[in-house]
Amino acid sequence: MRQTFDETTDPSFGARHLPLVRARMAEQGLDGLLVPHEDEHQNEYLPAANDRLAWISGFTGSAGAGVVLRDRAAVFADGRYTVQVKAQVDPEQFEILDLVEGGVPAYLERAPQGAVIGYDPRLHSPDALATLKHAAAKAGAILKPVDVNPLDQAWGEARPGQPRAPVVPHEDRYTGEAAASKRTRIGAVVAEAGADAAVLTAPSSIAWLFNVRGGDVIRSPLPLGQAVLRADGTATLFLDPAKVGNDLAAWLGDAVELKAPEALEAALDGLAGRKVLIDPAQSSAWYFDRLEAAGATIVRGMDPCALPRAAKNAVEIEGTRQAHIRDGAALARFLHWVDTVAQHTLPDEREVAEALERFREQTGALQDLSFDTIAGAGPNGALPHYKPVTRTLRRMEKGSLLLVDGGGQYLDGTTDVTRTMAVGQPSADQRRMFTLVLKAHIAMATVRFPEGTTGHQLDALARLPMWMQGFDYDHGTGHGVGSYLGVHEGPQRIAKAVNTQPLLTGMILSNEPGYYREGHWGIRIETLQVVTPPQPIPGGERPMHGFEQLTFAPLDRSLIDVDLLTPDERAYVDAYHAATLAKVGPLLDGEVRDWLTAQCAPL
Repeated sequence: MRQTFDETTDPSFGARHLPLVRARMAEQGLDGLLVPHEDEHQNEYLPAANDRLAWISGFTGSAGAGVVLRDRAAVFADGRYTVQVKAQVDPEQFEILDLVEGGVPAYLERAPQGAVIGYDPRLHSPDALATLKHAAAKAGAILKPVDVNPLDQAWGEARPGQPRAPVVPHEDRYTGEAAASKRTRIGAVVAEAGADAAVLTAPSSIAWLFNVRGGDVIRSPLPLGQAVLRADGTATLFLDPAKVGNDLAAWLGDAVELKAPEALEAALDGLAGRKVLIDPAQSSAWYFDRLEAAGATIVRGMDPCALPRAAKNAVEIEGTRQAHIRDGAALARFLHWVDTVAQHTLPDEREVAEALERFREQTGALQDLSFDTIAGAGPNGALPHYKPVTRTLRRMEKGSLLLVDGGGQYLDGTTDVTRTMAVGQPSADQRRMFTLVLKAHIAMATVRFPEGTTGHQLDALARLPMWMQGFDYDHGTGHGVGSYLGVHEGPQRIAKAVNTQPLLTGMILSNEPGYYREGHWGIRIETLQVVTPPQPIPGGERPMHGFEQLTFAPLDRSLIDVDLLTPDERAYVDAYHAATLAKVGPLLDGEVRDWLTAQCAPL
C-alpha cells in the first residue's frame, strides 16, 4: 500500500508518442482523435492500463482531456492543475488550455472544415458526446466512432495489462444490509422507473450492490466489471474469471450469475424488446449504441444504486465513526511529530507523506491510502492537488506553512482530512488567513438547512467570511465520500457549480475551504461530516438537517487569531477540541497524549 511517488511523468512523451498515434489515425482515415481522461468505467483514478492521456502527454492529473489533430494537439486541465500540467506537458507539442473555460468543445469549434475526428465510444458518456458533436459541426467537422482506438494500437505491447485484483466479499457487519436485500430493493427502483432491467457499469455500484470489494482502481477498493440487474432482483455479473475466487459464487448466491466480460455483448443483445434503465452520466455511449442496435428501449435515468449508496445506513455511519477515531489517533501522532521532531529536522515533503502513512499503518487496520497524500511545503502548499515528486520536492522551512491532505481506506470506512501547520513562528498575515479559512469551515460545520436543500445552495455560506474580506478559493467546498469505497463519490457535493441533488440524511461530505497564495503558501482545513436527520429547532417551525462531525484531529492553535472569532466560533472550536480529546485521547498515551491534551485546551 506504500504511496507511489510519480517519477515517470515526462514532457518528452508528446514528441515520442504523438507520431505513433498520428500514424494509426491515418490508417483509419482520421484527421483527429479525442483523448479523454476517463476510461471505460468513467473512473476518476485510473488503472495504469487505462491512463491514455498520461501516456500520450505526460499529464497525470485526475481531470483533463486531449485532442490530437494532424498538425497540432492540445491538453486541457482545470484550475487545480495549472502548474502541474505546465510542468508535465511539452508546450512545443501541445497547446495547454483550460478544461472549464471553453474546454474541448471550444477547441473543436476551430477544427479544420471537413475534418474527421475519431472517438472511442467506450470512453465518452452520450451527453458529453452530444456536446462535442455539436461543437464539431459548427466547424464543419464530424466525429466518427472507432472500433479500435488508434491510441491503444500505438501503445501496443508496452501498454500495461488490465488489473486483475481478486474480488472478495465485504461482510454484512460492515455494509449493514445483505446483498440479496439490496438487489430486491434496487430491482423495485428499476421497476418504478418503468424498466425491465438496469445496466450498471460504475465500479462503485458493482461493489455496493453485490457487497464485494476489489483492487482494480488505485486507492479505491473497486472491481472493474459490469452487471445487468433485473426488476425481480436477479442479476448477471460480468467479471474477469482471473479475479473470481472459489468463495465468490457462494457469497453472491444462486440469484446472481457470474459470466466473463466476453459475454457482455451477447447479454446486451439479449435485452432486445426490453426496457433498459441506464445512466447517461455513468455509462459510455457504447452501451447506448449497442442497446439501440439490439432493439432495446432505453430508459435514461440515474444509476439506481447511486442514491442508496450515498445515503449511508446506521451500520455504515457507525463504521465510519470508528474508522475516523482510529484514523484520528494516527493523525494525532503525526501532528505531534510535525510539531516536535519535524520542526527541528525540517524533512522534505516525501518524508512527511511517508511519516503520515507510517502512523496510519501502525493502526493495524489500514487497507490502503484513500488517495496519494498531498504534502505541500511553502509554495507547493498553494497547489491544491500537489503531489510530491522528485523535481519539485521542498523541505519544511521556518516561517512558512505545511499543508497535508491524506486519507485511509479501512474496512469500516474511508477517511480524508487536511490540516495546515505552522513551521516555526507564524506571521500575523498567516494567522489572519488561517482564521478566515477556519471561519468558513465553521460556517459549513454548523449550518442548519431544510429538506430539499442542495450543496450548491449551501456553498456560498462557507465562502461568505472570505468574500467579505475579498478572498475566495477555486475549488468546491465539499465532495461526497463512500463507505470503504471511493474518496470522491456523487451525486452529492457542495460547490459553486449547479447541482440539483438535495443533501439527504446519511450522506457523507467533506468540508474543506481553503486559501492559496501562489508562490508563498496554502491553507486548507478539511473534515468529513455526515448529514443528520431533520430535527426541530426550539422556537422554529420547520425541522432542519445539520452535520455531525466525523473527523477528529486538532487544529494548529498557533495559527488561530482568537480575536477574529466570534464567541460562537470560539465555542465551536473549544467543543470540537474537547470531542477530539474525548474520542481520540483514550487511544494515545505518554508524550502524545499530553501533547493532544494541550492542543485541545479551551482557547
